[in-house]
Amino acid sequence: MEQVWYAAYGSNLSRDRFSHYLFGGRPSGASRTYPGARDRTPPTGDHPLLLPGRLYFAWESPTWTGGVAFYDPTVRDGAPTVAARAYLLTVQQFSDVAAQEMHRPPGDEVDVAGLLAHAPVATLGPGRYETLHQVGELEGVPVVTFSAPWTIETAPLNAPSAAYLRRIADGLREAHGWSAEQICDYLLDCPGVRPTWSRASLAGATD
Repeated sequence: MEQVWYAAYGSNLSRDRFSHYLFGGRPSGASRTYPGARDRTPPTGDHPLLLPGRLYFAWESPTWTGGVAFYDPTVRDGAPTVAARAYLLTVQQFSDVAAQEMHRPPGDEVDVAGLLAHAPVATLGPGRYETLHQVGELEGVPVVTFSAPWTIETAPLNAPSAAYLRRIADGLREAHGWSAEQICDYLLDCPGVRPTWSRASLAGATD
């Protein structure tokens, strides 16, 4: 396997924000500077997706000073409900993104094909973004994302910051063409957002 679609569902929905994982630098609103990937070639594909499962916000991010997005594929309410954006990367680039998500320097290769050969879920480690999920295929290439080992029921829910929500809103507009009302409806339905965020405050933060 040489390529993989990385399905982003949090702040990486914003292409500008995601670019810092490849090119390095510090995203607007973040407190962290990223080293970037070894291969700084832009994604060779970019595609909106809807994933089965649920989005929620938990943990306390030192980068964003608030909760961050996680994906729980075990919650199935019928139609796909998690808005995502797939970037076509090399396996090396995906490995470097995964490393930086866990605050590690890029360098180690993730054996995506080997890990997911027998099951759609694989574990890289105990960390918050070290559980891999293959969520389908696109143009014959696997679509993979990562999340936490916990579920919504056991997660330490925590409201996200305005800066983090703004990056998600940017990505939802770019990839899915959503209106401000659609974005607010979607985010307010995610565990961890209420009661800290109301419709009015969320609209102000994501406009």
